[in-house]
This record gives sequence, C-alpha cells and structure tokens, in this order.
Amino acid sequence: MHSAEENKARERAVLDSEAIREILPHRYPFLLVDRIVELEPGRRAVGIKAVTINEPFFQGHFPVRAIMPGVLIVEAMAQVGGVMMLAMPEHRGKIAYLGSVEKCRFRQPVVPGDVLTSETILLKTRGDMGKVQCIARVNDKVVCEADIMFALVRK
Repeated sequence: MHSAEENKARERAVLDSEAIREILPHRYPFLLVDRIVELEPGRRAVGIKAVTINEPFFQGHFPVRAIMPGVLIVEAMAQVGGVMMLAMPEHRGKIAYLGSVEKCRFRQPVVPGDVLTSETILLKTRGDMGKVQCIARVNDKVVCEADIMFALVRK
C-alpha cells in the first residue's frame, strides 16, 4: 500500500525510473531515485526515493535500528542534480561525475517507510562544470543539505 504522499508524487511524475535510467548510468542497487516529479533543465529538479526495509544497505547498517546511510542520502541528492544538469541540451549524452560535496549537514535520520524528497537548484555552471544546492526532506522536514559540484564528461 502506498502513502497519500507517494500516490500524489506518482501522479505528477515528470520522469519515471525508466526515463531516469536513460539519463543516468546507474543501475540497481545504486540507482537511488525512483522518479523526478519536477524538472526545469538547468534550473531546478525534485526527485523522490521511497525508502523501504528491503533496501540492501539496511541488512548491515544499524540492523537493530535501520537508518539510511548518510552517504546514500547524498548520492540520492546528487542523482537528482545529475538528472537536472544532464537534461540541459548542451549536456545531453554526457555523464555527471561527482566533483565535491560542500556544506553537507545531516539533520535527522532517514528510516524505512520514509519518502525522501530531494530538491536541487542550480547555483552555477561554467563549461563542463556545474554546482548545485541540494536539500533532502522527509515530511517537509530537512534531513540533509549540501552543495554538490559535478564534472560533465562525454560518454
């Protein structure tokens, strides 16, 4: 059964998982974005990750109190940023490599049953480099935020 929040997000999906796989080279278990619900190429994107107890990382990451690893929260935010950057016409056909993570702060844990919503806003681009501001939320509460830089490279 899906929550009302998940159903609303599914109804307004701009890119589903198939479309995301056409843009990003990631595959299971490293594709961490289920869908993109808002997309303004080169400006802003919002992506959704439904966090379930079946995630492979929960078997080894605090199995008594399952918590999504912070590095995977950052990766989910980066994937939303990568989709936003790669949706720009001048960057189609490229791969977004993680360049740096700055000002990263974790505010609260993400646990099974949460719906992680990652919002990415473009800060700047220069040539094949891009910097985005990312904010991840669960139930409108900020769980993580960071500035992420990408190098955009031809496949």
